[in-house]
Amino acid sequence: MKFRDYYETLGVPRDASQDDVRKAFRKLARKHHPDVAENKSTAEEKFKEINEAYEVLGDPEKRKKYDTLGANWQHAGSAPGGGDAYGRWGGFGGQEGDDAYHFEGTGFSDFFENFFGRRSEPGGFNRRGKPAASHAPQRGRDIESEILVSLEEVMHGSERELVMQPARGGKSGERKTVTIRIPRGVGEDQLIRCAGLGGPGSSGGPSGDLFLRVRLERHPDYRAEGHDLSFDLRLAPWEAVLGAAVPVKTPHGTVTIKVPPGTETGTELRLSGKGLPIGKDGGFGHLFAVIRVVTPTSASDEEKRHWQALAESSSFDPRETPGRP
Repeated sequence: MKFRDYYETLGVPRDASQDDVRKAFRKLARKHHPDVAENKSTAEEKFKEINEAYEVLGDPEKRKKYDTLGANWQHAGSAPGGGDAYGRWGGFGGQEGDDAYHFEGTGFSDFFENFFGRRSEPGGFNRRGKPAASHAPQRGRDIESEILVSLEEVMHGSERELVMQPARGGKSGERKTVTIRIPRGVGEDQLIRCAGLGGPGSSGGPSGDLFLRVRLERHPDYRAEGHDLSFDLRLAPWEAVLGAAVPVKTPHGTVTIKVPPGTETGTELRLSGKGLPIGKDGGFGHLFAVIRVVTPTSASDEEKRHWQALAESSSFDPRETPGRP
């Protein structure tokens, strides 16, 4: 298992602020998003690496755990009592049970899986919390892992191949490939149940289940909150003052947003039904355009003359406008 330097992946120093981490992610995500990347053959894998790094560094709690690994990362999975250093079961470091698995195809690396993802229920208890008699048929353990799901998969649903490998290597033939279905409208933190793909039962008992906890792939433009999406709509000062009709891309295709005259930064314009699907057969959430008025950072001599003329002729005073801080 190879250590993943998430700071190097995002190109930020270890003391970078959360805001700097977010900015670095968005810059790289825009460059490597499969829809816009120049090199399509490598874009998808690179985009997943960037998402994985942001999944950890963009979450203060996960980032703190990651930072504690340091030079001893190879031993961070071992902890007394059968769990790993973070209280999970089936983790790295020689503590895996016979029914612990490594996964391929979840969108996360082995490194992420071992320290931030996969776990199974401990001891002789299954997910229902009932102890089994030693000689009676015993249901196998339930196993949980995380799966990275793209917004496109949320929109349309998909099928994904997972490769399941017993963590201790197992016997020949134990490595297996299974096809799992990602339902349309699945949401962040939702569990996808894959019946019978958990740990094997004993004494003729049934296998446990595999539960895949959804982590939505971070998008360079959209932010997801439940079934709603939001994005920043950047406007020139004159567009905000005079109003404008701005074409924007949405998950449902390109639409035109009508920006009213006098629109301020921070204003949210709602596009009903242009968000993510609500369940398998429901409607759709909303898409919110958050206005960001962008000031030019440079101007030609002619442009400066126009700005100067406006400054001299306008009666607008932002510091005297009622209702503004």
